[in-house]
Amino acid sequence: MTITHLVTHSGGFHADELLSSVILTRLFPDAAIVRTRDDEWITPGAGKIIYDVGRDYDADQFIFDHHQRPTPLRDDENPYSSFGLVWKHFGRDYLAALDIPEAHLEEIWASFDQGFVLPIDQMDNGAMNPSVAGPLVAMTLPVLLESLKPEFDNRADGVDDEAFARALPIARAFVEAAIGKKAAKRRAEAMVMDAIAAAGDSAILELPMGMPFRSAIEKAEADHLLFVVNPRGTDWAIGGIRISGDSFEQRADLPAAWAGLTDEDLEKASGVKGAKFCHNGLFIAVAANRDAAIKMAEIAVEQAQSHQD
Repeated sequence: MTITHLVTHSGGFHADELLSSVILTRLFPDAAIVRTRDDEWITPGAGKIIYDVGRDYDADQFIFDHHQRPTPLRDDENPYSSFGLVWKHFGRDYLAALDIPEAHLEEIWASFDQGFVLPIDQMDNGAMNPSVAGPLVAMTLPVLLESLKPEFDNRADGVDDEAFARALPIARAFVEAAIGKKAAKRRAEAMVMDAIAAAGDSAILELPMGMPFRSAIEKAEADHLLFVVNPRGTDWAIGGIRISGDSFEQRADLPAAWAGLTDEDLEKASGVKGAKFCHNGLFIAVAANRDAAIKMAEIAVEQAQSHQD
């Protein structure tokens, strides 16, 4: 069936139908978005996908609302929003349209569903209290997207639709950037695995460029690795490896005597010609060339291992 219209509700918008529109307009670029509550439009029929309006969920009829009772639920009993329903039925096709390799498609679909779509579903349905974000609540994606709505006293004709149209490419940028990074992470994993094999028993992992590496290190159970070295522009970087994704604690810090030093001061403190910079947080340093970077990493490993002993 040819889709000619993407139908959602008129008036103020929320993150769920805005993000649903990101998915559907990618898959059906020639379809017109119709924002309405007219019964004729929100009744299923040929050529229409209806979402976040209509008080029904019937994938066969291309209607994806969640405001009715009973509310559509995930297998884990979390409620769907229209975004979750659209992602459930169209997300895989959307990833294919973004040229995600078939081998990675299901994993990325599930990862994006849990890490991006589910929180939107929860917040839209009141199943998650925004206060869990603490002082960052105003910076959450649903709040930021909804801040693009017109002010309460701006009720000129068409103003809601104009705001929705302006918000759509912004929402698209967030979705596609998040998926792009997930795809890149999987491309990087193969490269990191090769580098881990090449490193052998060394505590230093040398990569051909900056890239995500921690998840591959964990998957390889390469617990012996302490530092990562890679080219960065015309310089080389020496970085630590975080213990987990939600912690800044590292397996090992760079030497404390290097903290905050640059150029000649760092060369003197480290004894390495070409040492250029070390962050106060001792999680990254910079060297002028590969040899200097490797030497700094070797010194950092020696110190870290001596402290472990």
